[in-house]
Amino acid sequence: MTSTEPSSSITPTSPTSPAASPVPDTPKRPSASGPLRHAAGRGTVGGIGLVLAGTLSVQFGSAFAALLFPRAGALGTVALRVTFAALLLLVVTRPRLRGYSRADWAVVAGFGLALGGMNMLFYQAIDRIPLGAAVTLEVLGPLLLSVVTSRRAASLLWAGLALAGVYLLGRSDFGHLNAAGVAFALGAGVMWAAYIVLNARAGARFPRLDGLAIAMSVAALVSLPLGVGSAGGTLWEPTVLGLGLGIAVMSSGIPYTLELLALRRLPAATFAVLTSLAPAVAALAGFLVLDQGLSLPQCVAIALVIAASAGAVRTGSRRAGAQVESNGSDGSDGR
Repeated sequence: MTSTEPSSSITPTSPTSPAASPVPDTPKRPSASGPLRHAAGRGTVGGIGLVLAGTLSVQFGSAFAALLFPRAGALGTVALRVTFAALLLLVVTRPRLRGYSRADWAVVAGFGLALGGMNMLFYQAIDRIPLGAAVTLEVLGPLLLSVVTSRRAASLLWAGLALAGVYLLGRSDFGHLNAAGVAFALGAGVMWAAYIVLNARAGARFPRLDGLAIAMSVAALVSLPLGVGSAGGTLWEPTVLGLGLGIAVMSSGIPYTLELLALRRLPAATFAVLTSLAPAVAALAGFLVLDQGLSLPQCVAIALVIAASAGAVRTGSRRAGAQVESNGSDGSDGR
């Protein structure tokens, strides 16, 4: 999660950094004095800049990760990225490990497996298809979860818009996109949806970022043996290790910091709408770093999926606001 108090609301996050995305329920960040108030004006503009900078860091981190594939492979690269991210989180958060039940550990272990699976499948996808297309397809996972949990007629419109985008994305050249790459991206989307649900449950059981730090460690324990088996001794070369650390900082360290600062200045719904721009930023990163051009239909497809994501966020925000009015509370579930 990106907040200092992980919410139990459903909060989609990106494959390379836990950043909010299309949400059916607006997450809350309670304080000792009541619901968090977000300052308008200069603080809001600054918050928008922080979110956009974090999104740029995440997607360009993914693009630079693809440059490491020829040396370390997709599995080796994701192993380095997740392991370094876990170490950074453990140093920063120093999570408490005692006092939890078996159910708590089962939830955080599942959270870690979803996190690791999401990253591994996503890196396999961007090894085969353009980064922008991979992120666009992956976003379908949390978008579908948003539609299902929203239970509003308007959500069907956003689902239809997203499907139209996917149709355009693959209509003319699915062969160019590579069927395996598409399957990996969709699989990453499924894992992303599982990650969202388990992230919320872990946030209700573990304080601050402890659940995320432990889950990232579980993901590292799963991905590191696979990475070593795939890349062998190459994984321990100083240059490869240095690049892996840089990717982890770009994909985790910088975004975590920027998102924590942004969530102090922006409403969660605004934050989520801004992070819905991820497919477009990914396409830009793929073009600038990897020389991955997209056709006009693919660009339109990305725009449709972004519009669907933003629409799902607004629909969910209105539903959350209505619940707050009817319940006379801040919208949290008290956990």
